[in-house]
Amino acid sequence: MTFRERLQAAQERNQSLLCIGLDPDPDLLQGRHIVSFLQAIIEATMDLVCCYKPNLAFFEALGPGGMSMLQEALAPVPPEIPVIADAKRADVPNVSRLYARALFEVYGFDAVTVHPYGGSDSLLPFVEYEDRGVFVWCRGSNPGAADVQSLPLADGRPLFLAVAQLARNLDRAGNVGLVVGATAPEDMALLRRACPDMPFLVPGVGPQGGDLRAAVEAGLDDRGGGLIVVAARQVLFASRDRDFAQAARREALALREEIQRARAEALAARRGGR
Repeated sequence: MTFRERLQAAQERNQSLLCIGLDPDPDLLQGRHIVSFLQAIIEATMDLVCCYKPNLAFFEALGPGGMSMLQEALAPVPPEIPVIADAKRADVPNVSRLYARALFEVYGFDAVTVHPYGGSDSLLPFVEYEDRGVFVWCRGSNPGAADVQSLPLADGRPLFLAVAQLARNLDRAGNVGLVVGATAPEDMALLRRACPDMPFLVPGVGPQGGDLRAAVEAGLDDRGGGLIVVAARQVLFASRDRDFAQAARREALALREEIQRARAEALAARRGGR
């Protein structure tokens, strides 16, 4: 199965567009053992998500054993649930080739995030793994994203729309998507019109201030899908006590249901507007 087929199967099986970001912030862990903490989170939520997304920075910062800890932490993830490596890698082609080999062959991730600054030839080594997903960082959720990503081009388009077009041109095998922050729903709506069939990986809900309902309304594709809504801190650290895994499950369940309600309302509004 391709990444997109596996993702859609997980979304249908668990009735979920929710992705949990496995980001063990050391300032919030309060000394907990990272591997056992993440394994408990996974075991408590695996029936509520469509995928997991570890940000590699949290593990690389642990030193030489950090990536081994991540692999150990991911052991409970069922094979039918995809894992997206949030790495934002890309470089000149011969370096990108090694990044892709490491992430897909050595570590076995199902998908990866990449940045587009090097242009199409820097992304081709990732896209050539046709059974894996590649999410191009297009419109970030951070406050400074617009400093560069919204710069106007000579034809009047914002830069992020040119990035989306670059991604579409690379999407020959149907394995390319976009990273689009929930904090910019108007821009997300523009991107959905430009890329009607691409999956959007959507960070920024929760602590970053993104409006979940606005993001779902802006980002749903014509089939009522096409979104992977990411939540990290609000799920992982829903409780600082010994019930952290149970609290994470409650928060994940509430988010899944909120996303599903927003999805149903958005689809009903679209039908009513026709």
